[in-house]
Amino acid sequence: MEALVLRHEKFEGLGYFAEALDACGISFSYHDLGANFSPDKHDALVIMGGPMSANDPLPGLAAELSLIERGLKNRIPMLGVCLGSQLLAKALGARVYGNAELEIGWAAVHLTDAGKADPLFQGIASPTTFFHWHGETFDLPEGAEWLAYSAKCRHQAFRYGGNVYGLQFHPEVSAEMIADWSTQPVNCGDVATLDGPIDPHEHVQASVAAQIVKAWVGTF
Repeated sequence: MEALVLRHEKFEGLGYFAEALDACGISFSYHDLGANFSPDKHDALVIMGGPMSANDPLPGLAAELSLIERGLKNRIPMLGVCLGSQLLAKALGARVYGNAELEIGWAAVHLTDAGKADPLFQGIASPTTFFHWHGETFDLPEGAEWLAYSAKCRHQAFRYGGNVYGLQFHPEVSAEMIADWSTQPVNCGDVATLDGPIDPHEHVQASVAAQIVKAWVGTF
């Protein structure tokens, strides 16, 4: 099986998810924002994060939304992270809008009762600390199951159907990725709002990322 990975910035790749997909026997290829699509050449879709808004009038994002909508219609397994979760929510007809405040750095994610029972989070403690970097959020899509929340953001995870998941937080990041994100020019405005530097090593858990991917693949 092959997964198509929608990547919005070169520095926001799969991270620990790449190793986890390999371990599950899932090959993958990247599609960078604005490139031409080959929509019939994948069995699953992974939608990564990015500094832009799901509401930005970018032709590349419009093409991604069309691809996601076709995937939903065809019941293709999908996993969206941060911006990816917002694009999934938008494709499902939900509103995407500014969160009450920026959520950047390490913060606890709490599971709802549905989240505790969901295959994606089996064996993961509630709360568990994950990495965050976002200024927008979304309404829960109609027909979706609410799975997780944080102190600053109510909708941290949802499931739609049996194999489509949106995660607002970043389980995929390595310490090296976090350090790199903090130096990217496009992120300088966000970094300037922080009280101090982020410790990239504080809570990274490759095993949790692997567990989430393995559980998602198990829904195929």
